[in-house]
Amino acid sequence: MNRVTVLGAGSWGTALASLLGSRGVDVQFWGRDEELMSRIRVSRRNDRYLPEVELPESVLVTSDLGSLKPSDAALVVVPSKGFGSVMKSVADLDLGVLVSCTKGIELDSGLRMSELMSAACPNASVAVLSGPNHAEEVVKQLPTAAVVACADEELGSRLQGLFAVPWFRSYRTTDVIGVEWAGALKNVYAIASGIAEGLKLGDNAVAALVTRALAEMVRLGTVMGGKTETFYGLSGVGDLVATCFSSHSRNHRVGLALGRGQRLGDIVAETSMIAEGVGNSQSLYQAARKVSVRTPLLDAVYAVVHEGRNPQEVLKELFARDAGRETE
Repeated sequence: MNRVTVLGAGSWGTALASLLGSRGVDVQFWGRDEELMSRIRVSRRNDRYLPEVELPESVLVTSDLGSLKPSDAALVVVPSKGFGSVMKSVADLDLGVLVSCTKGIELDSGLRMSELMSAACPNASVAVLSGPNHAEEVVKQLPTAAVVACADEELGSRLQGLFAVPWFRSYRTTDVIGVEWAGALKNVYAIASGIAEGLKLGDNAVAALVTRALAEMVRLGTVMGGKTETFYGLSGVGDLVATCFSSHSRNHRVGLALGRGQRLGDIVAETSMIAEGVGNSQSLYQAARKVSVRTPLLDAVYAVVHEGRNPQEVLKELFARDAGRETE
């Protein structure tokens, strides 16, 4: 794979363009904001999302979808809310294998990102890249591991090789469903852990919350078709731990602010980056109701974010629930 297209100029898209460019891959880096992409083209830096990294000269920067040439693979790194519309916009382009690098479930349809890719481009092969991968650390070339999910083992192996650099190690799996559900759910639980920290509930409470979040993730994710072992891997517990405890996590920061008494509207207005867990808490809540799966933590975040309930009251109710068997 000698030419790769990166669709999306946020922090993760920028980090992936930098990673691939640094290993000699010809990268087409697209973002919808013409002004931002123009600045990146001149300065070689994304001053809005990741100003510390300088993009290699092999990265072609553009805001014009029509200028994109055929590629071997396309990494789609746009917010889940606009994922479907972007895929429709590139449906007629020859971009090669489509790789979702976005963690979420579409609200109206309940579809995973790879399903949106297949709907827009039915003849394209699809895959998913996920795991505990904070862009801020990837661009510093700190040791990182990820997982490539693809139903086609051979193609998954080729994609695995695409991300093979000394400090970035990728594994592979065929469980696309499990990887996508794990990636979407962990964002919501990161908001919950942030709320608990903001309320100063202590390490014991946060540890219990994250542990039960994993159990809830497995319970819902397996009903949706994922394999149990996937949720104990990089896209599950690995990403859950990173997102629930890292200062890099936008979702954790949203929860932290909520726990400290800030209003959601003010929190969102203060940041230029999207915390996927805010919107996805609604789509995941609806999905859980459709399949009648118990999700008390997800329900609690939904109540705070979408019903405007007091975080302290919601978490008190959560911890006051009747205790059952740990394996239930």
